[in-house]
Amino acid sequence: MEELKKLEEAQRMITLMESHALLSSSSSSSSSSSSNNRFLANLFLLLIQQCGDLDFKDKLSLINQHLPKISDSFLEEASLLFNRKEAVLQTESKFIANSNGDLEDMALVGLDAMQRANSTLEDFCRSYFMFHEMDINKPRSIFKYLPLLSFTESYIYQMDSLNEKIVNMQSNRVGAIERKPHMEVSERWIGKSIDMLKNDPFRPLSNQLQHNGLLTERINEEFRFGEEYWDLERKLCSALMNQTEILVEDVMRAIHLKSFDYRVLNLLLYQLRGEKVNDVHMEFLSISEFLVEVSDDLMISYLK
Repeated sequence: MEELKKLEEAQRMITLMESHALLSSSSSSSSSSSSNNRFLANLFLLLIQQCGDLDFKDKLSLINQHLPKISDSFLEEASLLFNRKEAVLQTESKFIANSNGDLEDMALVGLDAMQRANSTLEDFCRSYFMFHEMDINKPRSIFKYLPLLSFTESYIYQMDSLNEKIVNMQSNRVGAIERKPHMEVSERWIGKSIDMLKNDPFRPLSNQLQHNGLLTERINEEFRFGEEYWDLERKLCSALMNQTEILVEDVMRAIHLKSFDYRVLNLLLYQLRGEKVNDVHMEFLSISEFLVEVSDDLMISYLK
């Protein structure tokens, strides 16, 4: 839902810009205009964020003072220095494009996905280990099961990142994106990955768990819920971008499904420890996760 929130903020800013006649209406339907509007909306959203003691007048003064000094070469160098995700995308694109078909059924995870998954794993260990009668303060309790838990969560985050790329491609209106040297390779990779995400995104992970004797029907069911969640996320983002009706039922369903990865980790931990699944425990955690998601969304709305 993170991408959905960003799109919602950008769309609200675009609406505000239109009401103040800050956007040109002559080419409002063109794809280039859509990209221009999105860029300006994100720029204005950045300007209104709190930054130390600077007020709006200070920020505008700084921009007027430094903007003429910014060159293409500076931005190009800054992009290479700070756009690590873009560099990761290029590396992944070239690697997958040059790989043979055998890799399609392998569950591969990248460093970026592992780093993103880390906070979720920490939260899972601190909040959920006690339900499995495990002590978070004993390193052995963590590291004994960490490899498989980390691998599983990292794979899910990798698929989630891909889903965000699809949403971004939709918001940038695919085909109108400014082309870059690696774009053709990336598009082939993303095209193949989109097919996998929409068809059977968990097959490589399921195969890995099956090989280790850990796959159960309940884990498979949560994987199906994960597919449904990503599908709903794309649907809601598309509706927001196209300013079409968003059904409350879809939003509520997405909130219910969002924490499917926590349920996968819990079910996997039961399997790793050779314990029978406690249905009361799982039901309690499902309700708790829903309340946490609603609370997070309300807090974000309040802070805005």
